[in-house]
Amino acid sequence: MEPVPASQRPRWAPMSGLFDELGWRGLVHQITDRVALPGLLDRGGLVAYIGFDPSADSLHVGSLLQICLLRRLQQAGHRPIALVGGGTGMIGDPSGKSDERTLLGPDELAHNSAGIRVQLERFLDFGAGGAILEDNARWLGSVPLLDFLRDVGKQFSVNEMIRKDSVRSRLETREQGISYTEFSYMLLQAWDFLQLFDRHGCRVQLGGSDQWGNIIEGVDLIRRQRDGQAFGLTSPLVTKADGTKFGKTEGGNVWLDPARTSPYAMFQYLIRTGDREVGTYLRFFTFLDRGAIEALDAETAATPERRIAQRVLAREVTTLVHGAAEAERAERAAAVLFTEAVTELDADALASGVADAPRAVVSPGELDAGLPIVDAFVRVGLAASKGEARRTLAGGGAYVNNTKVSDERALGWGDALHGRFILLRRGKSRQAVLVVAR
Repeated sequence: MEPVPASQRPRWAPMSGLFDELGWRGLVHQITDRVALPGLLDRGGLVAYIGFDPSADSLHVGSLLQICLLRRLQQAGHRPIALVGGGTGMIGDPSGKSDERTLLGPDELAHNSAGIRVQLERFLDFGAGGAILEDNARWLGSVPLLDFLRDVGKQFSVNEMIRKDSVRSRLETREQGISYTEFSYMLLQAWDFLQLFDRHGCRVQLGGSDQWGNIIEGVDLIRRQRDGQAFGLTSPLVTKADGTKFGKTEGGNVWLDPARTSPYAMFQYLIRTGDREVGTYLRFFTFLDRGAIEALDAETAATPERRIAQRVLAREVTTLVHGAAEAERAERAAAVLFTEAVTELDADALASGVADAPRAVVSPGELDAGLPIVDAFVRVGLAASKGEARRTLAGGGAYVNNTKVSDERALGWGDALHGRFILLRRGKSRQAVLVVAR
């Protein structure tokens, strides 16, 4: 890859005028009070929270917008609360869901919550006077049912609840419907807001646009029960050009846990971002300043084939999630994976680089004897037949470890990188890998 010009390298954004900054980045979708809240955000000193669902032991790239939002608030002098839903996780949030959630047990929720806490600590400063980490199991697990119904349930109108998008869409779908368990979720989330208001002086709840109905119920509950002023602000849901969720691939989510999604796989996912989305993602998921991002916008418009903005996005986000060293390794692997320098990659970087490539297994005995290259091309799916493989060889389109080959030689141990992988390629981009069985 070409080096990124100095004018386009990362610079941290100044955070004065936070509300305007959030607006420019496209992070303001709905807001409960457009008069008071912008000024409070600009002055600093607010306590604000976002909830994270512990349905898995790792967050994913789709959660990153909200994580970055908490980080932006902390940089601007506010105090963020990351709330892990160890209690509400036993119920399940119906927002944005067409089916009832699978209920998780206490042990699995505790395990998932612990994993999420570790991840959040990489993005926020939880030191003295810094961000706060809470788990709503702390209060939801101990409140008597009758007390909750009397003090909280009495404040909610069923007529109003069924008009919420998250409920109405499920009521209109007869096959799934909605259980009373999930129907009650907005009461629990509203009570979370009240609890954080009482315990920490929290006055702002943030979330995705699908949380709007739940957020305003919490604002209203604080007004009714405490005569207090609280606020809500949502950000848009992040989608790709085809309308699918950001962070979803054919294999599932792009996770923040490197054991689930390698830094290389994350880097590759981001570098494939389309030209129409890359400017938006740079605003959402990086801390580059306005000048740097607008310069990248101009670069994309003028020379989209260079994909400089995509490379910066991939580098910035991978660095944010996994650290500079891992991002550098991922970028280097991406740069050499289709060149002869692939032989210089260490075993871990190479394994990450070919993790998503089509593959087939070769036995040690086959390498001892020599595996005909035409057989290898058929086995990994780069040719439909031996005849097609021979034509590819004759036409100069066959590569072993990114070195062009034209003769029908046999593959042996000398071709096995780190004794484990043989990279086969047809043409410029059709790559597959033979993996030595162990």
